[in-house]
Amino acid sequence: MGAAKRDGAGGAHAVVIGAGFGGLAAAMRLGARGWRVSVLDRLEGPGGRGAALRREGFRFDLGPTIVTVPQVFRELWAACGRDFDAEIDLRPLDPFYEIRFSDGSRFAARQSTEAMRAEVARLSPGDLAGYDRFLRDAEARYRIGFEDVGRRPMHRFIDLLKVIPDFARLRADRSVAAHAARRVRDERLRMALSFHPLFIGGDPFRVTSMYILVSYLEKQFGVHYAMGGTQAIARAMARIVEDQGGRLRFGAEVAEVLVSGGRAAGVRLADGEAVPADIVVSNADAGHTYAALLRTRPRRRWTDRRLNRARWSMGLFVWYFGTRGTRGLWPDVGHHTILSGPRYEGLVRDIFRAGRLAEDMSLYVHRPTVTDPTAAPEGCDSFYALSPVPHLGHARPVDWQATAAAYRARVLQVLEERLLPGLSRHLGPEEIFTPETFRARYLSPLGSGFSIEPRILQSAWFRPHNLSEELPGLYLVGAGTHPGAGLPGVVASAEVLDKLVPDAPRAAAAAPLRLAAE
Repeated sequence: MGAAKRDGAGGAHAVVIGAGFGGLAAAMRLGARGWRVSVLDRLEGPGGRGAALRREGFRFDLGPTIVTVPQVFRELWAACGRDFDAEIDLRPLDPFYEIRFSDGSRFAARQSTEAMRAEVARLSPGDLAGYDRFLRDAEARYRIGFEDVGRRPMHRFIDLLKVIPDFARLRADRSVAAHAARRVRDERLRMALSFHPLFIGGDPFRVTSMYILVSYLEKQFGVHYAMGGTQAIARAMARIVEDQGGRLRFGAEVAEVLVSGGRAAGVRLADGEAVPADIVVSNADAGHTYAALLRTRPRRRWTDRRLNRARWSMGLFVWYFGTRGTRGLWPDVGHHTILSGPRYEGLVRDIFRAGRLAEDMSLYVHRPTVTDPTAAPEGCDSFYALSPVPHLGHARPVDWQATAAAYRARVLQVLEERLLPGLSRHLGPEEIFTPETFRARYLSPLGSGFSIEPRILQSAWFRPHNLSEELPGLYLVGAGTHPGAGLPGVVASAEVLDKLVPDAPRAAAAAPLRLAAE
């Protein structure tokens, strides 16, 4: 065993595993409460999936590209005595995104209710009344699902019992797609109102209709882009942690959570170093936390069984590429474009249930240089094209070593045919992430893109809890715990944590100091 070390000065010490948005938000809230915080991450910098790659002057935002509920960040900054808007330049997007359907029709999502009603009327005038009702439905679910359940602990069974009447009244048993189908008849509108669970790894035909709340979030708060990408937010969060006296260590892979006196007492790094702590907060995926970081501990049967039987989110194929001499080219291609394939439910079924890599595809295309020219050299553009694909846990997983090049060629073909004609003549640097990349880089179980799928029996109390029952002194934040994936969700998980962790004791506990002698 490596010698135990204390990071920094004395005082109650919290170790945070992972510098993703959940881990950074947790570190900020703990620091504001008087905890001495050490954030440990195996990657090269802060942000986790919200970091960026740089190639030949191009910046590729790796993961999340939008901020949908900026008040969760403003409240986080305020809890630390800071002003979010003084440190982060958020730009509202209008439209948020444009959906291009395979029949050539388009749908632009905007914040203005009247603009959205005009879009609905253009596609299907008879669906206007149903759309209005859908928006009222979305607001009701936002009040319960986000502002109530999504921002408070849900680790006790009584917490579940209290919300069951509301969930029953709002028909949480019905899927997002089924709810949209009850409100509008046009198949294109049904897709436009129901695809949002894919942003957090869910099958729209299986995920609870509570998630139609996203439509209200977009309308009420808008969709924003952070100049410099979400990495700019992550770096600002890291600075706040350091200003609070916390420490961030990169290239530090946590191999195990240490235990002393029946409690979490720190972590051991892959190189053998032991880092003692009074509490441990894991921003690693819940599946990785329990299966790998607590591998020497007996796990409670219900937790072990749930993780082994869990339905995981889909995988992601992401092609990051730069283009040269294209700043004035493709003027009708905005910041975000969704290319909807010829099939909707059939493609989703192939991805989530059959585990089959289909010939057709739907793509989410990010072009940040429309808003932020610093993402590419002058006259150039930065892109990524994201295709949902099966995760690696299906009976016949995709061999991405053998398949990635051919799939990238297919993505290029779709882009040239439907969005970016002549793209191949302008290509610059590029990078490809597959589910195998997600498994290796982010330690994502099965290479899933968003941890456990947010089905009704994998949400709220049914999701791995923020307060671990496996080990006192261990807490969880991030996409794999309550309330779930997406920037608002992982930041809110730290808010939930803040309601569970006690105030920092005046002095550090003695037990962790004995680790070197155990």
